[in-house]
Amino acid sequence: MLVAGFPAGSFQTNCYVVASGPGEACVVVDPGQDAVEPLDALLAEHRLTPVAVLLTHGHFDHTFSVTPVCDGHDIAAWIHPEDREMLADPMKGLSRESAAFFGGRLEMREPKSVEEMTDGSSLDLAGLTLRVDHTPGHTRGSVIFTPTSAADEGQGAEVIIAGDTLFAGSIGRTDLPGGDHGQMLASLRDKLLTRSDDALVLPGHGATTTIGRERASNPFLQGLPVPGRGL
Repeated sequence: MLVAGFPAGSFQTNCYVVASGPGEACVVVDPGQDAVEPLDALLAEHRLTPVAVLLTHGHFDHTFSVTPVCDGHDIAAWIHPEDREMLADPMKGLSRESAAFFGGRLEMREPKSVEEMTDGSSLDLAGLTLRVDHTPGHTRGSVIFTPTSAADEGQGAEVIIAGDTLFAGSIGRTDLPGGDHGQMLASLRDKLLTRSDDALVLPGHGATTTIGRERASNPFLQGLPVPGRGL
């Protein structure tokens, strides 16, 4: 499986492409601000053809370029229904202070084609199977993706595209509209800390990490009971 990415725009939001290999179809995850040109370069480098855009949540630093990417390639965007309204109205995901910074308005529109995904669903796209886990806390509709390909099944570490649910050394903020700290801790406990220590975490911002590293050192995860493992 091929996974590649880059930090996009002033928010340095990680945009990823996932494919079964070079020269194949791919999915694009979280095309943020100013992502179109570097994404085109990455697609050309690996000879990839995008077939869908997947969104870990609706905050505009992750969705800023979703419409030009989707409409430019005639593909659909996938998002959890709880966050869909932010595609056309990103102000619904911002604090009052942040909204004021943008003059109270930030105009965006949905792509021509939008599909919704739910907890536990499996998306069969680009020769991959991507498991969707709903992880509310950062937003009501936050999700994480676990991609696998038939060729790689049972080989290598699990890959988790975590959006803003889990970072290296931190977790996503929960003080924005739709955020909930209790839900965040439950999502981390039930959907991430149950994974094996060697599972690779690709966050929405910052460096790649592993579940084992975060289990051992992330201050926000200390003391969280894990089903079947105790404290």
